[in-house]
Formats: sequence, C-alpha cells, structure tokens
Amino acid sequence: MNKLVACALLAVSVTAAHAGDAGSYPDRPVRMLLPFSAGGGGDILGRLLAERFAAQLKQPVVVENKPGAAGTIGTHAVATAAPDGYTIMIGGMSTHLLAPATYAKLPYDPVRDFQSLGAIGSSSIVMIASNQYPANDLKELVALSRKEPAPIQYASWGAGSTGHFCGEVLRQRAGIAMQHVPYKGTSQIVTDIIGNHISVGFVDMVTATPFVKEGKVKALAVCTRRSPSLPNVASYKEQGVDFDRELNWAMYVPAKTPKAIVDKLSHVLDTTLREPEVVSKLLSLGITAKYVPGSEQQASNARDIPMWKAIAAQAQIKLD
Repeated sequence: MNKLVACALLAVSVTAAHAGDAGSYPDRPVRMLLPFSAGGGGDILGRLLAERFAAQLKQPVVVENKPGAAGTIGTHAVATAAPDGYTIMIGGMSTHLLAPATYAKLPYDPVRDFQSLGAIGSSSIVMIASNQYPANDLKELVALSRKEPAPIQYASWGAGSTGHFCGEVLRQRAGIAMQHVPYKGTSQIVTDIIGNHISVGFVDMVTATPFVKEGKVKALAVCTRRSPSLPNVASYKEQGVDFDRELNWAMYVPAKTPKAIVDKLSHVLDTTLREPEVVSKLLSLGITAKYVPGSEQQASNARDIPMWKAIAAQAQIKLD
C-alpha cells in the first residue's frame, strides 16, 4: 500500500512539474488571433510578429482575423480560449482600454481575463488640418475656437475610436467647443481635409506621415507623446493640454496560462523587439518598438481604464 501511495505521489509531482515548465511547448501550431480587419495597421503588425514568433518557437503561427464591435468580438474569443499558450493575440487601445469605457456590458474583463506578455510599442494619433486652415498649432486652434460661434468639427474613424477620444480630451481639457464627425476610415478623412470639407481630423501615424511630409496637409499636434515618425510635431502636453499618455500595442494570452509558457512567450516578444529589422518596420507603421514586461503593462491598463471611463462619461460616448 505504501508503494502505491508513493507511486501516486510521484505521478502527481511529475505532472505538476511538467505543468510548471514550458516542456515541449509548443508541439503544434499556435494561433495568433487579431481582432482587426485584414490589411490594417493591427493586421500588418500581427503578421510581422507571427513570422518572427514562428521562427523562434519552431512551429507555425497561424494568423486569424476576427474583427467586429470595435475589436471586442475577437478579444472575447481569446478571453474564453483554453489557457494553454496556443491562442495569443495582439491588443490595442480599443480592445483593453476604450472598450471598457464605452461598453456597459463588455463580455470580458480586460484585466482579469488576460495575462499580458508585454507591450510591443507605442503609437501616436495625429491631428491634421488642411493647408488653408488658419490654425497651425493647438494654441492657434484654441484661440480660433473662442472667436468662432460654431463648434470646430473634427473627424475620426468612428465613434469610440482612439481618434474620437483624442478629440474629446482636447475639447474637455482645453475647454473649447468641438463637434465629432465619425468617418468609416482614415483615408476618407485625409481626402476631405485636403478638399476643405471638414476642418480638422485625427488619423493614425501611418496614414498621416506621408501626407504631412509631402506637404499635402499640416499636423497641428500629436495626441500622445512626440513621435520619431514626425519629430517636429509637438504633443498635447507640450502645447499646454494636460494629457500625456502612450498608446500601446500589447500581446496577450488568456488568464491562467501557465507561468512557464507566459515567460517563454514574453522572452520571444522581447527578443523580437530587439531585432533592428523589426524596429525599422514598426517605425514605418508609426510604432516605436518598446518592450514593457507584462506585469507592468497589466498594471498600466488597470490604472488607465478609470480615466478613459471618465472621458467617455463626460462625452457621452456609448457603444451599446
């Protein structure tokens, strides 16, 4: 009987030890779920990282796009996936910070239901205007708004988007009258600004950079910190608007994924973000590569969600 008990205890200890280390992980293809449409910035980012992860993990990393409802459909799918390291995702502002601020009944908890592998890097949102627009920076825009009887109309790529929130941050903290005009995409925003059909708009760095550098539009500010992609464009904070946040992309797995697997994937992410070619490609997407450990990224999300909820509440941004 004692031998049977000893064997049973040994089996349990071996099983526990195996669960506690990465062992043979991964021994089959890994799924990278992207809650974004194919062809966009998040999709390009995901496919770039999937290629590097496959090389380091020595297993295929299969990209699956699952867009919809501002990224919440795909994100929910990851939250409910098996916590075994075979489902990973790229998340952004919309999935883990803005969604809890704009959806009253979000089907997942952005902090409790995920384990961050780490931040990938930060990106900037640019406020652009036509070359004929009388303001050249935020100080001039604020002064102009105080003279005009009508609110300044600004475009973003949809209600609840990061661009929408950047506009609301400016409206609330500068105390000026602004009216949001939602568009379906950033390309149409640029077209309408060049054509003087709308005053100003918020677009991502990838969209803005070529048009600003070619002199087809002018950049008034970056909503976030100054970007290497457009180093001469000052941030909100530098121009007197009290807002200083990095908008991070990050990688996540479901909560309760074994620590050894989390550590292995985090190491792969950290290593990938040190590759000069990856750094260069991310910069071309308007993303400044910067690995931040998952625990720090998780804590940052938890701290920032209440701020975004307050902005959404004051602006009455609701998506359900």
